[in-house]
Amino acid sequence: MEIKILGPGCPKCKQTVDIVKAVVAERGMNAKVEKVSDLMKIAGYGVFGTPAVVVNGEVKSVGKVPTKEEIKTWIEK
Repeated sequence: MEIKILGPGCPKCKQTVDIVKAVVAERGMNAKVEKVSDLMKIAGYGVFGTPAVVVNGEVKSVGKVPTKEEIKTWIEK
């Protein structure tokens, strides 16, 4: 599983990275968590609000910090 957090490095982006990593660790999952700051790469996902979360190439959240519960539903499928 590949999870990308898209954002320039704002506090909400950092908070999203921390929450995603915590959920992955709690679940004991083998997932690659990557922070993407390059604005051209972010725009390539059609995302114009950050933070955004992409799971296996699918945009799951844009413009807000997701809850642990939301993240769990995205990664358990």
